Amino acid sequence: MITMENIVREGHPALREVATEVTLPPSDEEINLLSDMLTYLKNSQDDEMCSTYDLRPGVGLAAPQLGITKRMVAIHFEDLNGKLYSYGLFNPKIVSHSVEKAYLSAGEGCLSVDRNVEGYVPRYARITVTATDLEGNKLKLRLRDYAAIVFQHEIDHLNGVMFYDHINKENPYTIPDNAKAIN
Repeated sequence: MITMENIVREGHPALREVATEVTLPPSDEEINLLSDMLTYLKNSQDDEMCSTYDLRPGVGLAAPQLGITKRMVAIHFEDLNGKLYSYGLFNPKIVSHSVEKAYLSAGEGCLSVDRNVEGYVPRYARITVTATDLEGNKLKLRLRDYAAIVFQHEIDHLNGVMFYDHINKENPYTIPDNAKAIN
C-alpha cells in the first residue's frame, strides 16, 4: 500500500526529470504500481483511512512523485455534478487545448509540496487527452474546467514541471489573460 512515506518531496530529482514512455503493453509490475497509485487516491479520500494511515487527500498522483520516472498517472475525484473521474493512465498526452485559460480560485496544492504556495496557476480551460488505461484500452478524453486542471497538473509532473512554475513571480495573484476562475 502506498502511503505518504512513499511520496517524494520538493527537491527530489525525479520531480524535475522528463519521464520515459511506458512500453505497451505494460508489465505486470507497471500495472500493479498504477493500480496501487489509484488505490492511494481512493484511500486518501476516505476520512478513516486518512487518519489510520496518516494520508494527505489527493485527486491525482504521478509516478515521478514516487521517484519513478515513467509516464503514468492516477486520477480519482468526483466533480460538482457528481461525475466520477477515476483513471489509471499510461502515457497520457495532451493532443489539443483551448485558447481560453482557467485557474483554481483557491490555488493548487501537491502531495509532493509540504507548504502552502500562494498564487493562481494558469491552465487551459479545455483539453483533449489520449492515453492507455489499466485494461489496455486506448482512451480519448475531452476535459474541461476542474477536470482539465487536474489532468494538466499530473501531466506536468511527467515533464518535470511543478504547479508553482506557472505562477506569476512578480504578482502571484495576477489573473491570467483570457481566463476564468474555477471554484
